[in-house]
Amino acid sequence: MKRFLFLVIGAAVAALAIWYGLRGQRAGSSATVAALLPRDTILLADLPEFAQTRSHWHGTDIYQIWREPAVQAFLQKPLANMQARGATGATLQDLESLDVKDAFIAVTSIESSAWRTVSGFRFKGSSDDAEKVIARWRVRLLAGHEDAKQETVEFENHQIRVDSAGLLTVSSCYDGNWFVAANDIAQLKALLDRIDGRQTGRTQNLAEDETFKAAQKHMPAAFATLLYARVDRLLAGLLPHQPSAEAAAAEQPVYRQIRSFCGALAFDGGKVRDVLFVGMPKLAGTGELSRESLALASKDAFWYAAGFLNLPQTAAPRAASSGAILPGVLRNFSAPLAASGVSPTDWNNAFGSQFGLIGEWAAASHLPAFVATLPVKDRAKATQVLTALTAADATRTWTQSDRDGTHFFSSQAGNLFVPLTPTIALSAKLMVAGLDMDSVAAATAHAEMGVSELATTQTFRAAEREVPAGKQGFAYLDAALLYTRLDAALRPMLFMGAAFAPQISEQVDLRKLPPAHAITRHLTPIVMSQRYESDGYVSESIGPVTMNQTLVALGAGLFAGLAAYQHRVHDGLPSLGLPAQLPPAGYSASPVPSLPISAAPGATP
Repeated sequence: MKRFLFLVIGAAVAALAIWYGLRGQRAGSSATVAALLPRDTILLADLPEFAQTRSHWHGTDIYQIWREPAVQAFLQKPLANMQARGATGATLQDLESLDVKDAFIAVTSIESSAWRTVSGFRFKGSSDDAEKVIARWRVRLLAGHEDAKQETVEFENHQIRVDSAGLLTVSSCYDGNWFVAANDIAQLKALLDRIDGRQTGRTQNLAEDETFKAAQKHMPAAFATLLYARVDRLLAGLLPHQPSAEAAAAEQPVYRQIRSFCGALAFDGGKVRDVLFVGMPKLAGTGELSRESLALASKDAFWYAAGFLNLPQTAAPRAASSGAILPGVLRNFSAPLAASGVSPTDWNNAFGSQFGLIGEWAAASHLPAFVATLPVKDRAKATQVLTALTAADATRTWTQSDRDGTHFFSSQAGNLFVPLTPTIALSAKLMVAGLDMDSVAAATAHAEMGVSELATTQTFRAAEREVPAGKQGFAYLDAALLYTRLDAALRPMLFMGAAFAPQISEQVDLRKLPPAHAITRHLTPIVMSQRYESDGYVSESIGPVTMNQTLVALGAGLFAGLAAYQHRVHDGLPSLGLPAQLPPAGYSASPVPSLPISAAPGATP
């Protein structure tokens, strides 16, 4: 009986070990791909399990919004105006039919601006079945090329197919259940050698590269997709070299200090999580984040971010040939400092480096209010700096006043269409800047209370626990609150716009616009934290979408909106009866001074 019991326990332990080993192998499939690539690979994108990733995506909160009946009813008309099925949908179906695993694309070298790439994936079934799908991809790739040619090259019992059309050359081959392709046949042959085990020297692959291993150790064990970049080598191939080693050491910009980047996206209980790693030395003087600015956030805050502002000691960038080019945000910030006679040293002596950004939107307000904060190190010097900055502002007139021990710098509206009145409040410990007096005064009052209404809410506390402590940066976005306020503000405007632009009704039926609760019940807060570990900065974000995805989407939407607006202004607005002309001479579009959000990877909100 005891022997039987020992056999059962031994079998259970063995089964558990096998299951765990297989689980680890599946989760760590990037190691499988990395073992097939050369050690000096510059870029790698890896999709371990396509079918599993698509299944998890269908279980996310954001996908549930798509499945809402009210959303489907609203999208019925615009979707009917689109093509029933495009090439993207067909490709996704193809990938699913092949049960694609370990899909990757990599840049192995950059020579004379020529990118050497290799790609591949494992498939289920025979190569003949896979070829039926891949043949359609070749047709789409070479469509329109009348000079397309094809040849076959023998290599180690493999048939390499080479398709060429003008400057385009694609070499592809089957190796067991692998399909691999490259734009350089020598790279493809080296890849086949690694798949077949003919490579000489195990340490010559990417999996054994110390920089890659250092970056990958910060990634989650299981992920949907991974992106790796050897940034220093990429920049060396794209940007001109430093004129001398002495100049590089003396004025090396932040981006020249980055060795590597690695990012992974995963699904976590209906939410999307990403982890980003930037391998570089820690920026001097950042310390750890205290988030004192959180005290200014009320219960109506939908956005909060905190990080470090690292202002360089030079007021203006050097010549481009020196390679010491400031990021755009710092360059735009340094310009008004230089114009007002304020040096970065003066600024750093007056203010601390920890900034806070707060966005609030009360239910009774039609527009959100934003404020930015910085700690004050020396109030007298801070007053001198702000006095010089406001005096040098030629776009508006600034006045100074005192209220309850706080000194205010306030301005008048630049124009009637955008009635913004930038205001700065300066106390003994804090500077608060905003776009109107009321929001700045309210934030200052909350600071004096010393207790954050936002920090005590269950929503904020639960979101904060989703990520590690943000020692270098932190950001929070209440997506449900923001959408509720946007819906209340924009819904009447959409119906009014449809009355003046009848063509809108041809595209969408605004009567079927989903109610706000159909969307917000699937929206949880988006939160991000950043910390410095032994060899680089690690950012982690989670939500219905991640913070980085949100910022990219907002940037793309803003770019598209500006492009559409410029197109309309250039071509005229016939649908609204507006002529294509510039604003009248009396119109003033005064720029609003802006505070930078981040100055370095260590301060990404």
